[in-house]
Amino acid sequence: MVRNGVDSLLNYRHLLEGKRVGLITTPTGLTADFRSTISIVHEHFHLAAMFSPEHGVRGDLDAGALVDTYIDPYTGVKVHSLYRKDSKRLTPQMLEEIDVLVYDIQDVGVRYYTFIYTMLYALEDCAKAGIPFIVLDRVNPLDGVTVEGNTLKPGYRSFVGNYELAVRYGLTAGEVAMMANDQQGWKAELHVVPLAGWTRDMRFPQTGLTWVHPSLGMPRYETALLYTGTCLFEGTNCSEGRGTTFPFEMIGAPYIEAQQLADVMNAKQLPGVRFRPVHFKPTVSKHAGELCGGVQLYVTEDQLIRPLEIGVTLMFAIRDMYEPFSFLPPIKEGSRPFIDLLCGDRLYRETQASASQLLEQFAEDSRRFAELKKQYHIYM
Repeated sequence: MVRNGVDSLLNYRHLLEGKRVGLITTPTGLTADFRSTISIVHEHFHLAAMFSPEHGVRGDLDAGALVDTYIDPYTGVKVHSLYRKDSKRLTPQMLEEIDVLVYDIQDVGVRYYTFIYTMLYALEDCAKAGIPFIVLDRVNPLDGVTVEGNTLKPGYRSFVGNYELAVRYGLTAGEVAMMANDQQGWKAELHVVPLAGWTRDMRFPQTGLTWVHPSLGMPRYETALLYTGTCLFEGTNCSEGRGTTFPFEMIGAPYIEAQQLADVMNAKQLPGVRFRPVHFKPTVSKHAGELCGGVQLYVTEDQLIRPLEIGVTLMFAIRDMYEPFSFLPPIKEGSRPFIDLLCGDRLYRETQASASQLLEQFAEDSRRFAELKKQYHIYM
């Protein structure tokens, strides 16, 4: 059975003993026997402060919810927010409270997912402050081999894309930290507590681990897999399934004819997926309380599926079939449309190419990134 880095933490006592330890984590910070990383660090070392990413260290905050500093009721330890309205960075005052910072969060291996930027921001801040940074590594649930999509272009940085990663990057969090530390010249004192028993070709079902949802919108492994492509609908006027029991697995809108769309998508015979016509009413987010027609995506073969291809193909099909389809405007004046931030480019909005032609353009970025990342592989 695979073991994540936290399962070996006590073998790395020398990194933490006698130091004021800071911890960035969420409810996914668990050992194989379901002990929390918070409890282990608090019991064996001096847990001086915790730092809360999006959703909170205890997972009790909604997506996008902002929070100020508070005291964790279970440990009595101060918790600083890294998801503030004005900043998502560690401040000098926060860093004065710790001697070393530990990161333990389950990633999903997709560029849009924000936890990886919480890690990279903290790594850069620790590098500047001369504070050691420790990543308790975790599996990439989508494997450590497959790369999909384009890389982020200059001028498109945001909290859903702040480093030149491919959309699906095939690295663990520890490997991403090593790459960024080297490529950006941060020169942080970085330690990665490695996985045990994981090989690069493994996807989550092969690890023997239990899926603990990294956020409320990521309830299943299949959700994470499809999210690679279906997250793009967050930049459109289609529901991406938030407010249903199948976020990122159902896509729809009031103007979509469900059977028609399912027939069109199934006729494309995309590998590893089938489309079922559905009707649903989201309870929150886009089209809350409105009846939407659309499709539910079913993973039939996770070794064959190319989820970014699926997401782009589905988005372009809806765009071409239904006149009311649109990309959402910028959230605030002067900013880029959200679809551009997800893409890391403006291609989805401005291209005259078909989905297949655009994906062919992305393939060269994928190839270059796949070659670059090899030098940072920890695991075979």
